[in-house]
Amino acid sequence: MKNRAVFLDRDGVINIDHGYTINIDDFEFIDGVFECCKKLQDMGYLLVIVTNQSGVARGFYTEQQLATLHQWVIRQFADNGVDIAAIYYCPHHAEQGSGEYLQACNCRKPKPGMLLQAAADLDIDLSQSVIIGDKESDLRAGKNAGLQSLILVGDKLKQSPLADEQYASLADWLLR
Repeated sequence: MKNRAVFLDRDGVINIDHGYTINIDDFEFIDGVFECCKKLQDMGYLLVIVTNQSGVARGFYTEQQLATLHQWVIRQFADNGVDIAAIYYCPHHAEQGSGEYLQACNCRKPKPGMLLQAAADLDIDLSQSVIIGDKESDLRAGKNAGLQSLILVGDKLKQSPLADEQYASLADWLLR
């Protein structure tokens, strides 16, 4: 039997989106995120973070700096009893960036590449999985991957025709 997963966007869902966050000191978890993720884990979902990180393409930070931050994020979740199965990121941008990172790839949301790769790597049944994001591109990636449910959190979009459900935050959805 394949795994069910909840795909979580990073900036705006897990942490406050300050724009191109790379320093641990600047990374602020959104209230209730650990409790929500623990609840999802207890419901039998794998937790997978999928995040566009064009700051790499733009030269704001390196993939090694991003790996260091993501290792720290995984440890913070683990310290709160939550297992993050994996973090997938897209370092590319089709219009801004340089070198190998300046490309139109299949991994940058709204394309489904990160979700498809996670499904292959972690034996995930996408039709039984959920994406939680704060942007239309997150939801579109989920739709493009054939996910069961598309959840929009945050107040960046008033309404989204793609969203199956919409809440102010992850905590408003799961801890109500």
